[in-house]
Amino acid sequence: MKRTRRETLVKTVVAWIVALIWILPLMGVVMTALRPFSEVIDGWWKLEPFNATLSNFSGALNHRTAALYKGMINSLMIAIPATIAPLLLAALAGYGISRYGFPLRKTFILTVVLTLALPQQMIAIPIFRIMSNLGLVDTFFGLILLHTAWGIPWITFFMRNYFKTLPADMEEAARIDGAGDFGIFFRVVLPNAFPAIASASALQFTWVWSDFFLALILIYSPEKLLATQRIPLMRGVYHVDWGLLSAASLLVMIVPVLIYVLLQRYYVRGMVGWTIK
Repeated sequence: MKRTRRETLVKTVVAWIVALIWILPLMGVVMTALRPFSEVIDGWWKLEPFNATLSNFSGALNHRTAALYKGMINSLMIAIPATIAPLLLAALAGYGISRYGFPLRKTFILTVVLTLALPQQMIAIPIFRIMSNLGLVDTFFGLILLHTAWGIPWITFFMRNYFKTLPADMEEAARIDGAGDFGIFFRVVLPNAFPAIASASALQFTWVWSDFFLALILIYSPEKLLATQRIPLMRGVYHVDWGLLSAASLLVMIVPVLIYVLLQRYYVRGMVGWTIK
């Protein structure tokens, strides 16, 4: 009994230490964003004086050369369709792979899994050339199409594994009642797969919203820049306002955090999609 309590105490202490190490940088960003630059110039941990202000947030949102509110609107215009489109297509593909047999099925699944390991930097030049030939450089549609293509493989793998856990009894009953394949998918399977859909939506939205590399390749017009592209532009040539940069970073970060909070009740239940069967 004493040994068990000792082990529990050690695990608790280690967990608190790890949590503290993780949260300290975040506390620094928050404190820097909430205080005037003159108060944090010698260290954010010095709390005297402490005069909280929202001027850094308003300054970031209405920045003269890189207004963050415009970037957040642009990011939403990319993230929402780039989440819905791959989710719908990959859910259909994942259901087909999990329920139907076809030639080279295992080879196809292996190919999908291998594409997950493909780094973005490796195909940056081919992506730009393809998009340039299609006339989709510096367009929102081009970036949405790219994120959709990038998200389909992992969401297909994710949804296929989740569909494998669902019993086929209801689908067989619906088929006996005369429902077709698409009717079964949209009316029977999809409603029962909501935890996986919520999990995949949260992950895909977060990755698209937080993307900087792919946006840097395709988007360059000042009025089209996304939120992540505007934060570096707030850095001055001779002076860096860390309060402004910290506030902008928090504003960009808060959106995926809210998505997770809204979908957290389904998030863990949907993580079965990462299991391999």
